Amino acid sequence: MNSSLPILYSFRRCPYAMRARLAIKNAAINVELREVVLRSKPQQLLDISAKATVPVLQLHDDSVIDESLDIMNWALACNDTDNWLQEENTATISQLIQWNDGVFKYYLDRYKYADRYPEYDALFYRQQGEQFLIECESRLAQTRFLCSHTISLADMAIFPFIRQFAHVNLDWFQSSQYTQLNQWLFNHLDSPLFVAVMKKYPAWQIDNEMTRF
Repeated sequence: MNSSLPILYSFRRCPYAMRARLAIKNAAINVELREVVLRSKPQQLLDISAKATVPVLQLHDDSVIDESLDIMNWALACNDTDNWLQEENTATISQLIQWNDGVFKYYLDRYKYADRYPEYDALFYRQQGEQFLIECESRLAQTRFLCSHTISLADMAIFPFIRQFAHVNLDWFQSSQYTQLNQWLFNHLDSPLFVAVMKKYPAWQIDNEMTRF
């Protein structure tokens, strides 16, 4: 690895890559960002990760972290000044993220691409996904964030997926019963942290100048 920094292979709109960038940026860790074109993945990515999906983080010792949640935890282990890990809420954080990454993501994909899953219509898939929205709405009616009155790992790991769900039919989502969730989503979208990690970069090529993130 020629870079003096860890290398992060990312794709701007991918929610998994998004949450990895959020953690890295909030931890104030500098990395070399390599923006990937998913239909034409660079050989350097394929060589270090059999999964060939983003995000992938290559560290100084050439070890590789290729799960987004593991990248988030790596970043927080380096610097968690805002206490995203919230040790007192570890079990709740884990349960919410598992729900998001499992059942909710399953129905999110089918809601977004309902024409690919004709067994049911988009409304059915949306209603199944809403079970998670109901849980989030209930929590946000009690505390400012999903687990407490301060941001946790759960908020930042889940928020990119709620964003994706909302944008399938934004008019419906914004006029829905999920008023607390709408406000929570808006606050994240409007945050300086999110704006910073969503800056557009050109697709990486081997002869590009290094992009410092």
